[in-house]
Amino acid sequence: MLETDAIERVPTGINGFDQVAIGGLPSGRPTLVTGTTGSGKTIFAGEFLARGIAKFDQPGVFVTFEEPPAAIRRNFVSLGFPIEQWEAEGKWVFVDAAESKDEEAAVIGAYDFGALTSRIEHAVRRIGASRVALDSLGAVFARFADAGIVRRESHRLAAALNSLGVTSVITAERTSEYDGVSRYGVEEFVVDNVIILRNVLVGERRRRTVEIVKFRGAPHRTGEWLFTIDPHEGFVVIPLAFLGMPSTTASSTRVSSGNSGLDRMCGGGFYRDAVVLLSGPSGSGKTLTSLKFLDEGVAAGERCLGFTFDETREQMRRNAAGWGIDLEAQEEAGQLKVVCDYPEVAALEDYFIRIRRAVMDFQPHRLVIDTLSALERIGTPRALLDLVIALGAVVRERRITTLFTSAPISRFTPVQTPSIARELASLTDVTIALRYFQAAGMIKRTVAVVQNRGSAHDEAVRQITIDSEGMHIGDPIASVEEMEAAGLDAPPWPGVIGDI
Repeated sequence: MLETDAIERVPTGINGFDQVAIGGLPSGRPTLVTGTTGSGKTIFAGEFLARGIAKFDQPGVFVTFEEPPAAIRRNFVSLGFPIEQWEAEGKWVFVDAAESKDEEAAVIGAYDFGALTSRIEHAVRRIGASRVALDSLGAVFARFADAGIVRRESHRLAAALNSLGVTSVITAERTSEYDGVSRYGVEEFVVDNVIILRNVLVGERRRRTVEIVKFRGAPHRTGEWLFTIDPHEGFVVIPLAFLGMPSTTASSTRVSSGNSGLDRMCGGGFYRDAVVLLSGPSGSGKTLTSLKFLDEGVAAGERCLGFTFDETREQMRRNAAGWGIDLEAQEEAGQLKVVCDYPEVAALEDYFIRIRRAVMDFQPHRLVIDTLSALERIGTPRALLDLVIALGAVVRERRITTLFTSAPISRFTPVQTPSIARELASLTDVTIALRYFQAAGMIKRTVAVVQNRGSAHDEAVRQITIDSEGMHIGDPIASVEEMEAAGLDAPPWPGVIGDI
């Protein structure tokens, strides 16, 4: 646990960032936010002001060196920030520091920072601003050929902001994701706080991260933290934006999985707020179990939400109908919402936002994600783990019984995809393994409850059969020794949690 510090903090209000910053930006100081093109610098700077007004009633000044104020107003409308209204109310002021082409031609290689600081000071005092955002200094510093001049002018600007007593964000460009902090290599030395935004290409997909490089004299969380820019929610750090919510009492109420045999194996069903991981190869019964889990919820009068990344809506409806489940009728009745999509159409962090928004809007009692393995195609192992952590926080707070499914690499082995194998088991309450084994030229299925937190459970590995009525759980299979004596393959269920 990180200790709190004596330096006063100003909460940014940006989703998840204040958790990384352990309370917000150090008060009364300028913070340099650097990043390559498209990394989110302007969004961060604008949200710093907008959240300050909306959440804390702290007026702000936005100094723009590139985009005209009209463009910034327009870009932030989609996030629900009424900048024009705030301007009329005296809560937001623009200082347009972008020079016209004529002025630029007349003053090559120079910029009057004295006049700029006077304009900023006037705007701050006029509305009583406590926050200032400057975006982006690169447009001005590009006019100077000497890095020494850039450093001197940066120092002058930082000193002027300090004298005003405002908490400020200054954005600047950088030329690469992991080489240096800023374009000129000097800007970071004249400010107390430095934040880097990255937009790295990983596996043909962009991955945005935020890193606090330094908060002079103030603790902060280290390393890179995944974030996304959502069209509706803006800058969102994952998973921290959704952790640390008020805790609720753990539920002792049991709900049915939709399979009476599985309920008995789990000690009477799942706890209402349980997060369940169902692991098994393709064709072992994961989707069937998921559909029965949702169908049981609908039958109990609950609202159910399902996300599938392996099948189309038509395939889902056809397969469900084969087991007597009418998904279309359940959706028309408003008790069920099913979202079918291919993972490749969006980034992993964007899917988290979509799932969370659907949870907030639909308010389900049950949630299914089928399958996590499909999402591995579009994200790094760390990003997928962050998604599961964040989703866990969201569903536990709302006591949503949640079923994740996941597939191992091979149909006939217990080896799970390495990226999520061990970590997932520690994040879930119930872990169930579906497996195959071969006997007398036939493929047979088994089920085992590997863990069930806070509850006794059946420790046997049982045979299962699937027919038109669903999954049937039978007797325990023979011991390893008996199977080997019979010439059968060793049972491919996990011996330890890490093999799931």
